[in-house]
Formats: sequence, structure tokens, C-alpha cells
Amino acid sequence: MEEAVFGENGVARGARKGSVLVDFSSIQPDASVRMAERLKSETGMDWIDAPVSGGVPGAEAGTLAIMAGGAQEVFDRVESTVLDMAARFTLMGPSGAGQTTKLCNQVIVGCTMAVLAEAARLATNAGVDATRLPEALAGGFADSKPLQIFLPRMVNAQHEPPLGHVYTMLKDLDSVCALARSCTSPVPFTAMAAEQFRLLTVRGGETADALEIFKLSGPSKL
Repeated sequence: MEEAVFGENGVARGARKGSVLVDFSSIQPDASVRMAERLKSETGMDWIDAPVSGGVPGAEAGTLAIMAGGAQEVFDRVESTVLDMAARFTLMGPSGAGQTTKLCNQVIVGCTMAVLAEAARLATNAGVDATRLPEALAGGFADSKPLQIFLPRMVNAQHEPPLGHVYTMLKDLDSVCALARSCTSPVPFTAMAAEQFRLLTVRGGETADALEIFKLSGPSKL
């Protein structure tokens, strides 16, 4: 990311005072803060960190959720443009807050994947058709978009195209753990999920679909 902004052909070389760089990547919050300060100092260009959630389907449908960090007046200047590609664009606080919010998103998504895999394996091993769990639980407290989308793909081994590569999820969960250490915040479930995705990386390769976490607890070959 630093090379893309400050490298020989980076964004900073064409920066103008008053313009705004909207960064849709997912990086460490402190890295975003550092680069935003450097870009402002060296060029006068403002920065909004704006990581996204919703994956390829959300991008194609224009329904992404984008969480932002930066100054209110800078956010206001780009809001309408960003909303052309997203359903939601929320300013969460100063520079870096968007990245922190994305990590919170990944805590929920990563741990949910691990829990859904556990529930689906329990159903399967106990003789229940796990593919019917989304139907049976629809409308109850266990219902969710991940339940309806992820679980059938897990059980049916539908991994092409992948909803997300395991290396991306592991990168984000490791970033969560690093941030948690820096602010003394316990993340036991995230740490456990990260180790499961690390095991999946070893067994299935870093480009495996993250939903293949279901295979770790059963006889299916990776």
C-alpha cells in the first residue's frame, strides 16, 4: 500500500492540495493513520480510510458496506461519490477508525464461519441433514445472512468461485489480535478462529476458500 501511494508512480506524485484519497484497502489502523499524516504533510492531500464489506457480490450489486475514518468535512466531500458504489458509507471517527471498524467486522465474520462449521459438522455427525439448517432456523435468533449463505456452501462443498480466500481472513484476524494486544482487549474467540484458519492454510493452501474451514472437523479431503 505504501508503494502505491508514495512510490515512484504513486498517488502522491499527482496529489493536489484539497483533493482526497479514498483508500478502500484493509490495512492496520496505525498504518492508515501514519500514511494519512504523511500524505497531508507532504502534499496537502486528504485521506479517508474506507475498507469495504460485502465481497464481490456486494461490489457487483452496489450494496457494499463501507466504514470510514477521517475528518467530517473531508468525508462530506466524498460521500455522494462513494455512495454510487455502496449501500452504506459510515464515518466512524478520525483517521484509522474505518480500519478498526473493518477489523470488528472480521471478528464477527471469521468467528461466525468457525461457529457455522461447528454446527454443520455436529448436525452431520448426529445424522441430521445440515443443508436444512438455514430453512429450519430462518426467522429465529440463530438466523443471519451468513447462516443462509455460508452454511449451504460449506456442506455442499461449493467453493468456486470462493467467497473469500483463507489468506485474507487470516491476515485480518491476525491484525485483530495485534490491535487487541496494543489496547489490552481480550479476543479469545478471534484467536481461536485465527488458529483454525491457519490450520486450513497449512492443509489447503492460502488460496483455499475460507468456507473450507468446515472440512477441518470432518473426513472430507482438503
